[in-house]
Amino acid sequence: MNAVQPITNASSATDITSGGVRGLLMRLWPTVIAYCLILAAVIVVTRLHGAIDYVGPDNDDGMRLVEVRDFLAGQGWFDLMQYRLGLNGGTLMHWSRLIDLPIASLIWFLGLFVPRETAEALALGIWPVSLILPAMLAMAVAGRRIGGVAGMHISLGLTALAIYTGNRFAPGAIDHHNAQLALVATMTAMLLDPKRRGWSYAVAGIAAAIAIAIGAETTPFVAAVCLTVAVLWAWEGKDFAVAAQSFGLALAMTISILFFATVPPRLYSMVTCDNLSLGYYSLAAIGGGLLLFCAVFASGLARPLRFAALAVVGAGVLGSAVVIAPQCLSDPLAGLDPMLVELWLRNVSEAKSIFALARSEPFDIGAFYAAGLFGIAVCIFRIVQRDRVQIHLVLLFLLAISWAIALVQVRGSTFSNLISILPLALLIIDIRRISNSDSENIAVALVYVVTVLAGVPAAWGLSGGLVSLQMENEAQKKASDPAKEKACASREALAPLAGLPVGLVSAPSEMGVAILRFTQNRVLSAPYHRNQGGMLTELHIGMAEPQEAEAFLKGAGVTTLAFCPSDPQTRQLAKLKPDGLYAQLGKGNIPAYLEPLPKAADAAVQFFRYRPAAN
Repeated sequence: MNAVQPITNASSATDITSGGVRGLLMRLWPTVIAYCLILAAVIVVTRLHGAIDYVGPDNDDGMRLVEVRDFLAGQGWFDLMQYRLGLNGGTLMHWSRLIDLPIASLIWFLGLFVPRETAEALALGIWPVSLILPAMLAMAVAGRRIGGVAGMHISLGLTALAIYTGNRFAPGAIDHHNAQLALVATMTAMLLDPKRRGWSYAVAGIAAAIAIAIGAETTPFVAAVCLTVAVLWAWEGKDFAVAAQSFGLALAMTISILFFATVPPRLYSMVTCDNLSLGYYSLAAIGGGLLLFCAVFASGLARPLRFAALAVVGAGVLGSAVVIAPQCLSDPLAGLDPMLVELWLRNVSEAKSIFALARSEPFDIGAFYAAGLFGIAVCIFRIVQRDRVQIHLVLLFLLAISWAIALVQVRGSTFSNLISILPLALLIIDIRRISNSDSENIAVALVYVVTVLAGVPAAWGLSGGLVSLQMENEAQKKASDPAKEKACASREALAPLAGLPVGLVSAPSEMGVAILRFTQNRVLSAPYHRNQGGMLTELHIGMAEPQEAEAFLKGAGVTTLAFCPSDPQTRQLAKLKPDGLYAQLGKGNIPAYLEPLPKAADAAVQFFRYRPAAN
């Protein structure tokens, strides 16, 4: 009997340990922390292995670093001018200090212990990875609220796959898109609170205000959130009064604080549609304030009267928009010069519509649109079946708005793909339940697997990639070489500028951010719509005949010209204008006013010092 006792004790200990772990995995915070730690570790190990740069591959990541460096060097909190970009006077950027501040703080703190470049590398690794926690937490809360513990785990698993297969949370990704994703997830989770608690809707209002302040990309989604809250109040009345009051008050107060905290006093009266300005501030504050007023004084009215009050609120907000910011009711980029639209914007991958994507990269459509469309279909089916109608109505509206935005600009697909996880999580729970009750039914098991894969955009992207590989011919393979294109903006390619006096460099827009980052020079062009003058000047320089091009160089005050034959825009301009400067340089015809600078035989870029012709 004594010999058996240790085995029994060990078994009991194992059961207790197993039960303890199982209990922890049923709780929100331990589960989220476990998922986040594992995901962060996998991302750091896999993404840093073989990495050659600590800044993300997107131009916006590099530009954000330039902005943070200027801030650390003493540029004012309210001074968002990028003095080294564009024509004389610089370019007023439309980004928010709300993202600059935590990155700059990390660099400053780490710089107390390590050299500045090491501090930058560490900070640029810590910041995006740290945002995994709020994003995963929000999706876990949303999943738990609609599907219990199973919904929480499925939401976390699918969100982890989305984060890992994307690049928004990878080390070096310091643009604001990761913060926006976390805020979108937070707003969605708070709207799914089944108990309509005031604090949930206050958090949603705060998140909505921060999202507006960080970047205009989320403004349509925030508007959809506001409309959702307003309609829920009009439908439910007193039962929703506290939630509506909390949302309206939080939105109005937070957007007011952020407006006065981040907008320079001299720009209080200016209306811009690509960042927080008087336009978005007034609409958010008026809308939030009117919703608060209605929730306080009209919640006891009959439902038809509440909807009438809501119509008055909507008319007030719309009227304010027409009076204060009519230009923001249309495309914010509608004022872009037609030449920039044709030669630049249409080639920006994240700004392409589904139709442009279908022409240029048809096999990528699934990765951007399939999961969102599947989620919309699931929501509609559930509503028709009268299954958790309100949950699916809310998700359908938010998902449809995000998906519609993605049809116009593919960048919106990151939001629709994220939100689609939630209705698909509920579907997976139900299919899993059926599969477990009939374990020998292969068809149900297959449906379960297919449903899981359908919720992962990367699975659609992989499928499209495999089809593309099968159909791709040799000519298409040689059409572009990303390695050569990136070589134009590498530190090594720009090394010759270090030996020159600081001046103004004319270079293709894709090289502009790298020149700002690696040198102290000013640069004429970088891919930002507020720098229309500089971008247009660089395009005219490249397309004009050599004699005419000199007038542009002299007029802008250019001291150095960069020519990179493998740059896509350079190739495009040379093909468009065979007699233009870029085409002639490609043929080896160098005008007298350009002095070639020494370069290595394998260098991607040839620099020329501009020598004005003698008068």
